[in-house]
Amino acid sequence: MKHKANAILTWWQAFRYHFVPPSFLPAILGSILAWEIVGKFNFIYFFLTVIGVTINHIALNMTDDYYDYLQSVDQARFREKNPYSGGSGTLTSGLIHPQTMFRAFMLGYLITAIIGIFLTTTHGWPVFAIGAFGVICSYFYTAPPIRYGYHTLGELSQLINFSLTIGLGAFFIQAQIFVWEAAVILLPLGFMMFSMITINEIPDEAMDRAGKKKTLVVRFGARRGVWFYGTGMLIAFLIIITAPFLVNATYWVYLSLITFPWFIKAFRILHQNYQNPAQMAPANILTIRIHNLTGFLLILAYIIHGTLAGKNDNIIWISLAFSLFLYLPVLLTVFFNILSIKPAEQKLPIS
Repeated sequence: MKHKANAILTWWQAFRYHFVPPSFLPAILGSILAWEIVGKFNFIYFFLTVIGVTINHIALNMTDDYYDYLQSVDQARFREKNPYSGGSGTLTSGLIHPQTMFRAFMLGYLITAIIGIFLTTTHGWPVFAIGAFGVICSYFYTAPPIRYGYHTLGELSQLINFSLTIGLGAFFIQAQIFVWEAAVILLPLGFMMFSMITINEIPDEAMDRAGKKKTLVVRFGARRGVWFYGTGMLIAFLIIITAPFLVNATYWVYLSLITFPWFIKAFRILHQNYQNPAQMAPANILTIRIHNLTGFLLILAYIIHGTLAGKNDNIIWISLAFSLFLYLPVLLTVFFNILSIKPAEQKLPIS
């Protein structure tokens, strides 16, 4: 029993689930936007979409771990005391055998592909095009021969894929069309993801440089990385502020500005401690909180707006409850600082 418990904790550590909401939040938001803007919503398609992008992101996390490990990027000798950077550590510590992780993330992509093929048969080729683009971007972020994350393209990919690709894909599955309002409301999550990946790269600078992984921070330096982080966040909030004037978005989106003071605090911590990975860790977790809560508040904004407009809301509240259930493990991790427990007593790798 103890061995099984350790194995579960090890895989949970490998999943890095606290980094998965940037996938399912835009999927949820895109679906809710379709309900509010176009008046179309199907819970089965919503469920499959959210589960598909969640599994794909878990596979992405393990893919990054695997290929960074092979490239000698994620090495324990470089590791600092910042739990939000440097991969899961399950390969470098020998807790999971590399080939076992390879099989696990390939299974994840297979499940994602099966869901994508089904949704393509019911909703047409745009679903296949968007889904295939997302999976290819996930795999080749660190996988050869492309490895675009090693060539200062990873941050741009995060911005696009974790807002427009996922969000508009989910919107199209429900609405069968694209609209500008949905794109604008989804973009703040992309810019926040850009900032999240940038701040996570700062403690990894030495590891990435040694492994010839030319991230934005490696190419321009940690100090400029601080300003890239701040710029991404400011653009995200600026889009939210101007959205009601740009695309006639509901003023309820201003609920999400509640997270702005967290950004100010995170930026100050980062600016003062970007050379000390342990001391900048509170800025990392604040950034995750900002992204996650902003996403949920944008979702809530459109649920409130649609409900007040008299739209049928029973299935939407059920969908919100499902979303909160999916988020519960992240809530425990990110808002109560309970990080993945590393099974210290497990000596042998999972194979």
